[in-house]
Amino acid sequence: MQFKHPEILYFLFLLVLPILVHLFQLRRFKKEYFTNVRLLKELSIQTRKSSKIKKWLLLFTRLLLLACIIIAFAQPFFNAKDNKNSTNEMYIVLDNSFSMQAKGKKGELLKRAVQELLENTPEKQSFSLLTNSETFWNTDIKSIQKELQNIKYSATPFQLESAMGKIKSRKTPFNKDIIIITDAIGVTQNQLKSIDSKFNTYFINPEAEQKNNVSIDSVFIQQTLNDFYEIGVKLTSYDTQKNPTPIALYNGNKLIAKTLITFEKQEKTINFTIPKKDFNGYASISDNGLKYDNMFYFSITKPKKTNVLCIGNLEKNTFLARIYTQKEFEYSNTTLTTLDYNLIEKQNVIVLNEIEKIPQALETTLKSFVEKGGNVVVIPSSENTASELSQFLNVFGKIQIGSLQNNTKLVTKIAFQNELFSSVFEKQVVNFQYPFTKSAFEIKATTPPILSFEDQSVFLTELKKQIASVYVFSAPINKVNSNFQNSPLIVPVFYKMAQNSTNTGVNALVIGNNMPFLIDTTLSKDEIVTVKNSVEKFIPTQQIMNNKVLLSFHENPTIDGNFGIYKQEEFLQNISFNFDRTEGNLNLYNADLLSDFKVINSVETVFNTLQTDRSNNEIWRLFVLLTLLFLVIEVFIQKLVK
Repeated sequence: MQFKHPEILYFLFLLVLPILVHLFQLRRFKKEYFTNVRLLKELSIQTRKSSKIKKWLLLFTRLLLLACIIIAFAQPFFNAKDNKNSTNEMYIVLDNSFSMQAKGKKGELLKRAVQELLENTPEKQSFSLLTNSETFWNTDIKSIQKELQNIKYSATPFQLESAMGKIKSRKTPFNKDIIIITDAIGVTQNQLKSIDSKFNTYFINPEAEQKNNVSIDSVFIQQTLNDFYEIGVKLTSYDTQKNPTPIALYNGNKLIAKTLITFEKQEKTINFTIPKKDFNGYASISDNGLKYDNMFYFSITKPKKTNVLCIGNLEKNTFLARIYTQKEFEYSNTTLTTLDYNLIEKQNVIVLNEIEKIPQALETTLKSFVEKGGNVVVIPSSENTASELSQFLNVFGKIQIGSLQNNTKLVTKIAFQNELFSSVFEKQVVNFQYPFTKSAFEIKATTPPILSFEDQSVFLTELKKQIASVYVFSAPINKVNSNFQNSPLIVPVFYKMAQNSTNTGVNALVIGNNMPFLIDTTLSKDEIVTVKNSVEKFIPTQQIMNNKVLLSFHENPTIDGNFGIYKQEEFLQNISFNFDRTEGNLNLYNADLLSDFKVINSVETVFNTLQTDRSNNEIWRLFVLLTLLFLVIEVFIQKLVK
């Protein structure tokens, strides 16, 4: 037992006062006998004995009463069970990712967690609050009440290691109490290792009752017809019951199509046909799961003709004229000697077809061309040397060209997942008419091949840049060296290599991925590009590239939807943003994941546990009660003991 005010115990010397009074009352007197009456004498002896017992009882009662009241003022206590952590700093990590939009027994998980914090956090409790998107250092519940009530779901997934890194960066002499409120969707064992074992960590793990969810994952052009687009809407169902789901397509606010989709498998693609015009709308579904992935915003800009320039022998370029038709392309070809370098920056795609020696001026110009978003296709010549090709291609990425191998090889492997073959094959083709080459260079690259020979060596690969690509063939594809020009693969390969630009296709960026976006416009020094809709407006990071502008969006916008790109007040183009579809599967939670941590069922329980374990057991009230008890005993002794 310890005392808050041990100096008051010095007053215990006052216990000598009742003893002195008692001794004074017990002093002996001289006996004087009067009438010798035996009865009166015996009565006097009995009375004297009773009086002596009463005085001893009063003495002990008063001593105990005085001792109890002195000890009560000294405030005795027993140390708390967890007394060593009573000075800990508190940190609350609140997961506000979209998976916390799921509904539990008392409503949406995030909203219920916020309500518990507001109701059960002690007003005087100082803490720091970390969410996926915001941080509040050294605050209290009253100071951030409005912020908590207005908290929004974050497009940033819950990253436990990031929160732990911020907490560890706060260097203090005190240990830390960590309360982590999360549904643990997406949390891995490696992320849990970021928690310092010295921290006193509690997990509050709200769980969704309804885990069935359907998500719209993407929208893409399935097929381009003369006057129409056939678009595909890809959906994923995490509904074990496979309930039918209504889906609708809107252009602006106008309903274009509506149908009911039934899932035979987890993933399904449904097709819609829309006019071949500008489209700025969204696909929408209705389900009982999460809300954030029920709408997918996308834009389609009426296709512009793609400018393609082929540099090489005019006779060897004739097969490209049959692919790049006037309806969709502005195709031109030239020899190296007659090349007008000023034409290059006006192109979208440059094809280098069997140029025997690439001059330094062309290499420098093409490097700038790729940096500004142009695609380059390199078809080597058998007259090239491996060192020259390597030197040229290393300007665009890491690739090593080996010697020319003069042996016939078949092209037998297709990377179906590559974007060049998206929507080309209905299923993966195993047996088709394999094209061959009689000679080919060895290629070693860090990127996986798009087309491969039977010996797994590279026939076609891609050097992916920020906003462009450089496609490299390992062999000449003229009719003498190869029959690739007669292969059914040649049309989709060259068509998609030219169409892989921002001129065509579905426009739907993911918020937070910071994917660069290129628009065709010219800006003066004082002009800027803004992105806005009726709800939000922001200025993206922009880089001027001659007659183009490269936009980077970072964490903007904060909401999903359809936006417009404007130069001052001049409308340039539509653009759409969606949240990343990473939170849709609510069945990813592993109950055993947190088995090594303290898992508490509510915020109230955490604070009650901390207060119980860290509050000293003060027993001064007991001594006050004992004081009152001895006071009552003294009164009874005075009245009842004769």
